[in-house]
Amino acid sequence: MMAANRYRLRHLAKNRQKGAQLALDLLGRTDKLLGIILIFNNLINAAAATLVSVITLELFGENKWALGMGTLVVTFLILVFSEITPKVIGASLADRLAPLVSFVLTPLLRVFYFAVWFVNLFVSALLWMIRLKPQGNQPHPLSAEELRSLVLEAGHFIPKQHQRILLNLFELERVTVEDIMTPRGTIEAIDIRAPVEHIKAQLATSYHTRLPVYEEDPNNVVGILHQRRLIAALMDDELDRDKLRELLAKPYFVPAATPIYSQLQFFQDNQQRMGLIVDEYGELLGLVTLEDIIEEIIGKFTTSVPASAELEWGEDGSVMVEGTRSLRELNRRLDLNLPLDGPKTLNGLILEHFRDIPETGVSVKIADVPMEIIQTQDRMVRMVRLYRRPPERS
Repeated sequence: MMAANRYRLRHLAKNRQKGAQLALDLLGRTDKLLGIILIFNNLINAAAATLVSVITLELFGENKWALGMGTLVVTFLILVFSEITPKVIGASLADRLAPLVSFVLTPLLRVFYFAVWFVNLFVSALLWMIRLKPQGNQPHPLSAEELRSLVLEAGHFIPKQHQRILLNLFELERVTVEDIMTPRGTIEAIDIRAPVEHIKAQLATSYHTRLPVYEEDPNNVVGILHQRRLIAALMDDELDRDKLRELLAKPYFVPAATPIYSQLQFFQDNQQRMGLIVDEYGELLGLVTLEDIIEEIIGKFTTSVPASAELEWGEDGSVMVEGTRSLRELNRRLDLNLPLDGPKTLNGLILEHFRDIPETGVSVKIADVPMEIIQTQDRMVRMVRLYRRPPERS
């Protein structure tokens, strides 16, 4: 009874299985359950010892050796047939036996309720003397880490893809929008002060449906442009700066430390799909979209970037990566274990390691991942070649 999985019993009880309902009722009254079990257990053991003593005296008289042998024999029989073997069977088949045993224990408890109540009077008094208060029928909630362990242990019953999604859900409160954002240096944005022809050319080659629009300084974002709103203006060849300003939506700013779970709710409440990440000083750090958060949960399901930007190991066991790539994305897509408690991008990780701007051609190993600096430009690492870790020897 005690080894039975209460969550499985609750599931069976919801499906109206009578045995599971009785088992849950008994487990909700632990003092009564233990009382009825132990009363009969000890009664039968004591009766067996007494019976053996009587039989021994009838057969062999009051010989001490006979009484000693009788005690050893009955102890052996009780241990094997009444204690160890039944308890091993019960622990191994607890979920199957608990509903069946409940059909026997429930009527026994009703018939001998007074005896159980009387014994529990002394038990309650003793517990009160030692200042111990039983928990009673309170639920036993599982912590997030315990639920995570259950998901990991249920790998044979849950498809691997579903298991990965469930595990990602446990990380939502720990991961912030800064961890999954597109860094400021890689944001495709439009300068509203640029020539109109230049803006049209940029729109024609853009692969994003929403673009931030700034005025002179990239930190001075004046709005978000949805390209669908431009169709009529482009067809009528009426696109100018004033028309562009009319089509802009108000920018939505998000603090960098916002957990992605909270941000998902904020997107829903504010009916937004894109947010601009700012630090405590109001400086623009990057950009996060609803798709970024969804992909953090369920994995890559769509892409709006060119095929050349996809991350895949080459036949030689290496891959070319932009320095602005997110470390979380690299870990997920390339099955790496790069540290996430510091810099958020590969460029930041390398700069932190060297404490300087490395030269082209320099190689380094970070978190057991060999890296070769391919290109540095504008005080940052632009391109890096990563090498697959060699397989561990068994």
